[in-house]
Amino acid sequence: MSGGAVSADAPAVPMHSREFRWRRVANWFPLGVTYATFYMGRYNFNVVKGYLGATYGLDKVQTGIIATAGFWTYALSVIFNGPLADRIGGKKAILIGAVGVSALNLTVGLLFLSGWHQHVLIGMSLLWSVLHYFQSFGALSVVKVNAPWFHVRERGVFGGIFGIMISAGYALALAVGGYIFAHAPFYFVFLVPAVAVMVMFAVDLVMVKETPGQAGFADFDTGDSSSGDETPVNFGYLVKQVFTNPIIVTIACAEFCTGFVRQGLLLYFTEYLAEVHHVKPGSFFHNTASWGVTVGGILGGLICGFMSDKLFQSRRPPVAFIFYLGQVVSLIALQYAPTPAIAAFLIGFCCMWIFGVHGMLSGTASMDFGGKKAAASAAGMLDGIQYLASGFTGFGLGWLIKHHGWHIWTWSLVPFSLIGAYLMTRIWNAKPTPRVGAHAHAPGIDPRGIPERAGIP
Repeated sequence: MSGGAVSADAPAVPMHSREFRWRRVANWFPLGVTYATFYMGRYNFNVVKGYLGATYGLDKVQTGIIATAGFWTYALSVIFNGPLADRIGGKKAILIGAVGVSALNLTVGLLFLSGWHQHVLIGMSLLWSVLHYFQSFGALSVVKVNAPWFHVRERGVFGGIFGIMISAGYALALAVGGYIFAHAPFYFVFLVPAVAVMVMFAVDLVMVKETPGQAGFADFDTGDSSSGDETPVNFGYLVKQVFTNPIIVTIACAEFCTGFVRQGLLLYFTEYLAEVHHVKPGSFFHNTASWGVTVGGILGGLICGFMSDKLFQSRRPPVAFIFYLGQVVSLIALQYAPTPAIAAFLIGFCCMWIFGVHGMLSGTASMDFGGKKAAASAAGMLDGIQYLASGFTGFGLGWLIKHHGWHIWTWSLVPFSLIGAYLMTRIWNAKPTPRVGAHAHAPGIDPRGIPERAGIP
């Protein structure tokens, strides 16, 4: 059992038993694998994007429209599905998402298997939009379920775990998907994820528990912004907790920048390697880049989590600032990569800095400042803003590359990393503030709306 006395205003980190820690692993690990299979059924489009364009006569702007349709549907859906998940629970939300993700990938795969060739642009845009509605349940469900299981001083570590989940998904989508594409008809890139997601649906149904209490352990004070807050959870509470919190709003603006950089790299690196360095999907250097996305993402998440909890007393913005600057350096280096080997390596190196920030802000800060009551709503807002930006990388960045060539690609991403770094300086010392009573001020800000400068707890 987890135990340890906690006070209302400064709850101590519980001394978890070995049994509790193992049960927590048995909870988040299936969720993480499920989230990875969601990615396998989302970023599989990146693997076949160039092939679909060449086969069905679609240029970069048109294939970008398909991506944008998905991104913007996700952006809108996740904002509404966040409060829904806070009301119905993360487990139900992830199961709903899994059914939809599996069904849509199965539909797309069977359509191409049957010889679909007319109105592919319109059809794929619509199907990819519906797919992304169900995809939007993924991250917010993971955050919602895990919020009661991790104290705020443990969540930097969870940010690393969250980064590993994301990175494993990219391995399934890009590396495994690239292998499938190279050795089987392309529609298997959609059919295989459909099966994988439903396998994890069954595992989650049995293994996942919403809270430690449901798994036979004692619930504990997580020390986040909902600590000591007995306000009933309704839509008004969620709006006040999330959408009017200046710290969350600032982080959301930073996540807009993250979204543009992240998808701007991931959506186009396969085509970049093919057209600039003559590296085909499924080849050695493409696999190097694909696995580099995974390894880089894992390292970025773990380093970010360690630095936040151990060096910055669980403050997230200083670490995010460092990693935004790392994005700038690595993206410029990628622009001038002289060989396929160096370019493939730098794809993963860029992802270390990008995914570190993404896991820290979307996975950790959303729990900190949304609190366990509004964790899904906060994650939904941050993810939604990120995918709003991602939509512009579809047709917008596609148009730039089509008309100006690859030399403009990474340079168009650098300004967003710089803006993200600047935004982190505005909330440098922000930490969640537990409520001590009904009169307590809004989490993370003093009564005047100024971010608090919290010291070491």
